[in-house]
Amino acid sequence: MRDKTILLVEDNPDDENLTLRAFKIDNITNSIDVARDGAEALDYLFSEGAYAGRGSTMPTLVLLDLNLPKIDGLEVLRRLRADSRTKRIPVIILTTSHEQEEVFKAYENGCNSYVRKPVESAQFRDAVKQVGLFWLIHNVPPPECA
Repeated sequence: MRDKTILLVEDNPDDENLTLRAFKIDNITNSIDVARDGAEALDYLFSEGAYAGRGSTMPTLVLLDLNLPKIDGLEVLRRLRADSRTKRIPVIILTTSHEQEEVFKAYENGCNSYVRKPVESAQFRDAVKQVGLFWLIHNVPPPECA
């Protein structure tokens, strides 16, 4: 079985570091690739631009922030769900937004889960740990995402 790679789409360096550290501390040893804006995430997923030679292997899980430069998270989600290669990849929205309209739009566009980033670092770490354990250990993905 291939490594279950995570794509973290996060433009905030502090949140990126907290997320990576949370996985490391909790011994979630999956490969984690990072895209720092929506355009980079789409290039990564569709093997375009700087990622043209990456190949077609898809991540097992996408952790997606909503408030991204270049292309926002909701548009990234829409494009993922519109393409047969990426429409079944679990996408977890990991964001600071508390706007009910954004929660609605995220689910309406096909996110699998919406997690608000806690402000306190221990709570943030626990939230990331729980997401990782569920989606990487307990969840059974569709065959092409396994």
